[in-house]
Amino acid sequence: MGMDRQIEKKKWPPKKIVTVAAAGLFVVVMLYLFLFQFSKSTLNVEADRITVSTVERGPFLEYIPVIGNVMPIQRFFLETLEGGRVSKIFLEAGTMVKKGNPILQLENNDLLLNILWRESDFIQQSNQLRQTRLSMEQYRAQLQERMNGIENELAKQKSNYERSTKLYKDQLISDFDYEKIKLDYEYQVRNHDIAVDSQKKELEYREEQLHSLEDQIKRMESNLVLAKQKLEDLYIRAPISGQLTSLNADIGQFIAPGTKFGQIDVLDAFNVRVPIDEHYITRVEAKKAGTFDLAGKTYRLVVRKVFPEVKENKFEVDMDFVGDPPPDIRRGQTLHIKLELGDLSEAILLPNGGFWEATGGNWVFVLDATGKVATRRPIRCGRYNPQFYEVLEGLKPGEKVITSSYESFGDMERLVLK
Repeated sequence: MGMDRQIEKKKWPPKKIVTVAAAGLFVVVMLYLFLFQFSKSTLNVEADRITVSTVERGPFLEYIPVIGNVMPIQRFFLETLEGGRVSKIFLEAGTMVKKGNPILQLENNDLLLNILWRESDFIQQSNQLRQTRLSMEQYRAQLQERMNGIENELAKQKSNYERSTKLYKDQLISDFDYEKIKLDYEYQVRNHDIAVDSQKKELEYREEQLHSLEDQIKRMESNLVLAKQKLEDLYIRAPISGQLTSLNADIGQFIAPGTKFGQIDVLDAFNVRVPIDEHYITRVEAKKAGTFDLAGKTYRLVVRKVFPEVKENKFEVDMDFVGDPPPDIRRGQTLHIKLELGDLSEAILLPNGGFWEATGGNWVFVLDATGKVATRRPIRCGRYNPQFYEVLEGLKPGEKVITSSYESFGDMERLVLK
């Protein structure tokens, strides 16, 4: 009887074992990496410690908040034309003044001495002018007397020559006598002409000297008037009626020429002076509008003038009230203004929040439909105001975004709200 032969089970070939082992190891490794990566990029956060905002579509107005100060439209700075030491102060800052009221008086000894010297020189030159005029009249009289003698002698010679001419024609006088009379007459004619020409030139020269001295006296007189006007300028009066809002002067204080030492404001009308960060200097121009709220009512302003000079990183603009200003508005009052930089337009709006510091508006955490998981998503923003950012790409109206600070989220890609 034959024995049954035991059939041995075939073992897996080594090649198959290696393949299965490699596949298993790959699965284990991938599962580990997935779990590791998932745990690394996911963070659990407390829902009550974050702010969730809803993306909306609505009207968007780009504006910046600025603070303006109410100022009178018409302001006059008191300035010294002449320097001097304060000797009298007639009014105090804060008082109402009328045009022409004295404000303060300066004294300037150098100016007084200069005026005295000018007056003395003017008197001296005036006396010299009178003396020159007198000498001129005396000289005219002398010339006239001399000319009378020359003309008289010429008349005699002419009469003698005319008689001799008739006698000579009748052959009643000799050739010698006639020739002598003729030569004497011709000499007297030449002498008369020379005297007339000489006196004319001498008179012209003396009259020119006299006119020059008269012009000099006129200039001295004008300079003296101006010098006395400078003396009058030391007595400073109010150029307009209004309120003397500032006066920086003390008895004995020296004030240099051109120094602004006070200000008078006309309180009939006001505007608003607004300092603005230099970052916006290219975007703020005349006719830009702004609004502010006061006592439950909104008022509108418009930019009238832009001052381009930048001081301490700010430039200034003057804004006028559109329509009637608020009642009982006063100088120095502070107004919180929304200065509009663009026109009102429709846009996708993302509420402002602390997330911007970490992302610069380049990405945000967006919640899914469950509202429990937020995923990082790239976005692109445009304009902004203190309330909203304008979203250009990456978000749709109705989506919910975490807008509070991302400081504690690190490099997480996913947030789970607890």
